[in-house]
Amino acid sequence: MAARRLTGRLRRKLRVRKKVQGTEERPRLTVYRSLGHIYAQIINDITGQTLTAASTLSKELRGTLKATGNAGAAQAVGELVAQKALERGIKKVVFDRNGFLYHGRIKQLAEAARQKGLEF
Repeated sequence: MAARRLTGRLRRKLRVRKKVQGTEERPRLTVYRSLGHIYAQIINDITGQTLTAASTLSKELRGTLKATGNAGAAQAVGELVAQKALERGIKKVVFDRNGFLYHGRIKQLAEAARQKGLEF
C-alpha cells in the first residue's frame, strides 16, 4: 500500500515537473513533507541554484514550534520562506507541490507564503 502511494506521488511529481520550471524572473518554490517535518526551497532551475530555503529545522523556527509535523508548522515555514524570498528581492515564484496533493500542510504553507507577499 505504501509503495503504491509513493509511486503515485512520484508519477504526479514527474507530470508537474514537465510543466513547471523555475527561471531567473520566477524561480520555483518546491515543497517536501515528511511525517515529522516540512521543507521549502526556492530554486533557479536554469543555474541549478537554491536561492533560499526554510524548514521546521531552520534555526529561526527550531525552538518556537510546539510540533513540527502539523499545519501550524507548515504555516510558519511558509511565512519564513516568503520573508526570506522578499529580503532577496524575489516576489514572483512558480509553485511546485512535488507530487503531493494540494491539501492540508501543503495548502497551509502555500497560503501563508501568499499572505506574506509571494505571488504564484
